[in-house]
Amino acid sequence: MTHTLSNPRYRGIFPVAPTTFTESGALDLASQKRCLDFMIDSGVDGLCILANFSEQFLLSDDEREVLTRTALEHVAGRVPVIVTTTHFSTAVCIERSRRAQAMGAAMLMVMPPYHGATFRVPEAKIFEFYAQLSDAVSIPIMVQDAPASGTVLSAAFLAKMATEIEQLSYFKIETPGAAAKLRELIRLGGEAIEGPWDGEEAITLLADLDAGATGAMTGGGFADGIRPIIEAHRSGDADLAFTLYQRWLPLINHENRQAGFLAAKALMKEGGVIACDAPRHPWPSMHPDVRRGLLDIARRLDPLVLRWGR
Repeated sequence: MTHTLSNPRYRGIFPVAPTTFTESGALDLASQKRCLDFMIDSGVDGLCILANFSEQFLLSDDEREVLTRTALEHVAGRVPVIVTTTHFSTAVCIERSRRAQAMGAAMLMVMPPYHGATFRVPEAKIFEFYAQLSDAVSIPIMVQDAPASGTVLSAAFLAKMATEIEQLSYFKIETPGAAAKLRELIRLGGEAIEGPWDGEEAITLLADLDAGATGAMTGGGFADGIRPIIEAHRSGDADLAFTLYQRWLPLINHENRQAGFLAAKALMKEGGVIACDAPRHPWPSMHPDVRRGLLDIARRLDPLVLRWGR
């Protein structure tokens, strides 16, 4: 069976799982497992681990290994799991990706090679990076096209890679004007663009769905609110999709613009899912007023996260 835009292996909502720590900054694997159970109960189509919203840049390589194994063993095939294996080095990214695949990852999410504010490689090397990674694995690769990399990936270049690199078939577009880029990517790449996906906490979800997005990688806190928007849109009920999006947008916006990747953990701690919502040093904790605003919005919507662990 060929996997194409009109027949994708994966679609729907694949939120990012946060990484749970103790107050002292150690991994809290008991909370981590409860987090994964809650997310599955909230109606996800799949999960993503070790993304930027998982504080992956604060983890050691050994910890990544522990988290990948813990997550994949605990999820145990209940939903597909995307593992982020981003690294500047082609060889290191390949090694990480092969291990993730061997442990049962459904897909790999990989940003283009970048480091700091100025270290970049030319387009030809980005192509080689993804091509060599594709040759080393047999599961789909998602390009994370995010401003954090500081790397401009044109729709034409992404479409070229989709057409010419076997496993490169999913694209999470998080750059400004995401809907226009998704539309252009689909126009240029056609059926080779198996998964044109929305990202950035669903802040541009409705426009991206209108542009042809078939998946969304959101924050991990309230898939039960966002999934029905995607399903209403897919079924052709534009009015329902709009009404639902309008309802959840204040919470989506607060996560995207105010609380950031700590939003999901704050909601999960409030609802008794996890024991501690602290980030890892040196990332600052959420300001109490930002947290208060988040919880005030959430309580009006009554998402599962606030009730799951109570």
